[in-house]
Amino acid sequence: MPIFAAVDIGANSVRLKIAELTRRKLKVVHEDREVTRLGESVFRSNSLAPDTMAHTVKVLTRFYRASQKFGAEQVRVVSTSPLRDSKNARAFVEWVKSAVGWKVEVISGLEEGRLIHLGVLSNLRIENKDVLMFDLGGGSCEVTVSEHGHIREMFSLPLGAVRLTQEFLLHDPPRRREVDRMREFIAEQVNRIAPAVRRHRLDLTIATSGTAAALAGAARAMEGRSKYAHTISRSATTRLARELASRSSSERSQFPGVGPRRAEIIVAGAFVFSEMMAHYGLPSFQYSPLGLRDGLLAQMAADADIGTRQHRQLEAEREDALISLGKRFNVDARHAAHVRDLALQLFDSLRDLHGLPDAYENWIAAAAMLHELGNYVNRMGRHRHTWYLISSSELFGFTQYERYIIAAIARYMGKSRPSERDREVRNLRPSARELLHKAVVLLRIARALNQGRRGMVQKVRAREKEAEVIVELRGKAGMDLEVWAAEKERAYFRDIFGRDLSVKAT
Repeated sequence: MPIFAAVDIGANSVRLKIAELTRRKLKVVHEDREVTRLGESVFRSNSLAPDTMAHTVKVLTRFYRASQKFGAEQVRVVSTSPLRDSKNARAFVEWVKSAVGWKVEVISGLEEGRLIHLGVLSNLRIENKDVLMFDLGGGSCEVTVSEHGHIREMFSLPLGAVRLTQEFLLHDPPRRREVDRMREFIAEQVNRIAPAVRRHRLDLTIATSGTAAALAGAARAMEGRSKYAHTISRSATTRLARELASRSSSERSQFPGVGPRRAEIIVAGAFVFSEMMAHYGLPSFQYSPLGLRDGLLAQMAADADIGTRQHRQLEAEREDALISLGKRFNVDARHAAHVRDLALQLFDSLRDLHGLPDAYENWIAAAAMLHELGNYVNRMGRHRHTWYLISSSELFGFTQYERYIIAAIARYMGKSRPSERDREVRNLRPSARELLHKAVVLLRIARALNQGRRGMVQKVRAREKEAEVIVELRGKAGMDLEVWAAEKERAYFRDIFGRDLSVKAT
């Protein structure tokens, strides 16, 4: 059974989780975590400190040995706010690559939120609820509104516990003026998105991260509740924040669930929770140990086995992202979906001929849904605009490199063909450049088969006959225009596949 490892390099700590995919379910076999405070200096000087970089690399080396010991077939390493905000992030990435051999992905706050959402939805039965999720890390706080398993709103706020502690709480215990200033800043950030959050009727609030775990443990102890109690009230959170702010770090560390290192930053985290619950009208929250690493594992499992629950959730998120981006730029959704369906039929019928990896099925489908994005900017140069918009957009469920591939496929829906001189092609690895032409040809034929957006062609079947590929069309009477348009791609098809192309209405 495949074994995956997920590494999360955060502003406060570095975490590892290794899981085995067994009977289409992920079973955790190993976890590790260490506080390194990689982001601490970033909030003061915009740079990663050499000593914290060295400490983090040492921890990653330990994680590497663990991943080898457990036989992890795939390892995904991501970093969040510390590398997003630091000016010397590249030096750290190169250091990790040299010392450990791992490539570190720096993900956006919104992608971080999406992965957390994927991790939670893949493991908890809450797909029939409207849920608010927030994950409070060291450098940022990701806020997600999920309706019946679909992301409806997502925000990344600069409210990390380490960041706020560094910027506002300069004494131990913090002075009242410091706390007041910090609360004003938190309230300003929280209020900025309050209307978007409050317009949803929420059934449940789920909080993830180490700060949430510490607050949940301390609040339960303060109220004399069982350690198995899951729900923490707003009043308990508010009282706890004030109590923690009145104590020194050593006193705070005595609270159940807090500990010495968390005690240094727990005051900031507690007030973020308190302000969010007050301004969003949340009566309580439930702590979940699930988080970013679980999302990474879920995505790897989804890509490895299409029958998993994780795969279904990932496909739903990708579909939502494509529809949302198309709507933002006034794409004709019905036309785009019809072109996609025809492209997928061609992909399936010609699988033996094109030999494209399975991943290209998703990428061609995505390019079909977005190939008209550039019209929103200007019809002149619209294909170049399409490439820019896709490659620069936050397209959930697809990595940055996958977005480059999708953008390149959609870019060549005009008369031009991909060229090694084009920057759109140079962004791709050599192996992807060789396959780009095949993907482009398939989508261009599919696009040609929906002339005038008439929806004349309903079914497409392609078959090889000696040196010829025959594409048979089924649908409404009068498909002459579609036949003519598709056969205009004959020369390109012959150059790429070495076969003649014949298109027939049946």
